[in-house]
Amino acid sequence: MKKILSSFFDATFLRFILVGVVNTLVGTAIMFFCFNVLAWSYWISSAMNYIVGSIVSYVLNKRYTFEHKGHNWGTVWKFIVNITICYVLAYGFAKPLVTWLLSGLSTNVQGNIALLVGMILFVGLNYIGQRFWAFSPKKM
Repeated sequence: MKKILSSFFDATFLRFILVGVVNTLVGTAIMFFCFNVLAWSYWISSAMNYIVGSIVSYVLNKRYTFEHKGHNWGTVWKFIVNITICYVLAYGFAKPLVTWLLSGLSTNVQGNIALLVGMILFVGLNYIGQRFWAFSPKKM
């Protein structure tokens, strides 16, 4: 168990977190701006975050986090599938959960908290998908 944890929480994980900080600052600003200032819906606001954020994430994680060399359309498609699945699962779970748990609060507060919970769930799922599937080293 200790070996599994140490191979999971290693230098790659630290680089993923650092790239994630940059990506999160950009994406979160876009998402909350769309939701609170432009009054766009929960789904459109969170999607804007992940459209822009995914582009930043792909470039930085490919190059710096997972040090994936070359250009491979298979990797691009795996990345897109991973992001899409993580997005649907994280935000699809967060919204009804927060709405149910915080039913006494305003829809705006519920929406903001659901966006935050969705972000947290997305990060965990996304790391697992990118590390162990989208950018996993090819087996010879």
